[in-house]
Amino acid sequence: MEHSAHQEHEHPAQHAHHEQQHTHHAHHEQQHGHHPDHAQHTGHAQHTGHAQHHHGGGGSWRTAAQATLHCLTGCAIGEVLGQVIGVGFGLHNGATVVLSIALAFVFGYALTMRGVLKAGLPFRDALKVALAADTVSIIVMELIDNGVMVAVPGAMDAGLGQLLFWLSLAGSLVLAFLVTVPVNRWLIGRGRGHAVVHAYH
Repeated sequence: MEHSAHQEHEHPAQHAHHEQQHTHHAHHEQQHGHHPDHAQHTGHAQHTGHAQHHHGGGGSWRTAAQATLHCLTGCAIGEVLGQVIGVGFGLHNGATVVLSIALAFVFGYALTMRGVLKAGLPFRDALKVALAADTVSIIVMELIDNGVMVAVPGAMDAGLGQLLFWLSLAGSLVLAFLVTVPVNRWLIGRGRGHAVVHAYH
């Protein structure tokens, strides 16, 4: 009888201990169940941070310099061609400047459209992308290019065989690049300018 009473006395204690273990186990499973969510949340935060870093990198000096160099290539072709035609044919300085600006826009847009068309975009849409990407950049470059050529004494009147013409033209392009890089950086950092072209690369 004493042994039976002792067993009945121990049973509630064992039952309570078992429930405590069960509760601890359930709490452990609950914590364990939160790990994947925590990992997913951490992964999401890392991915978001990476995306923000990538987007922020869109406004970096290196990206802006690359975009400016790309734009400068087309502008330089048009600018040099316009100056060579104008000076070679003895056109008035105003006519030479207008021709240079027009050709710079044509070649600048054409170079951007070439890459966008390769991505499969229709001509009309590719033109819209080029207009959005390059217009401000080309305007700034042409103001600097032609401003320098007009400002340098004798540069517009120098012949194609004179060093003054080529030094002035080269200097104008370098200065245009230096001035346009921060402009492009500002535009790209706000999702404008050459940032609209990145989706098609």
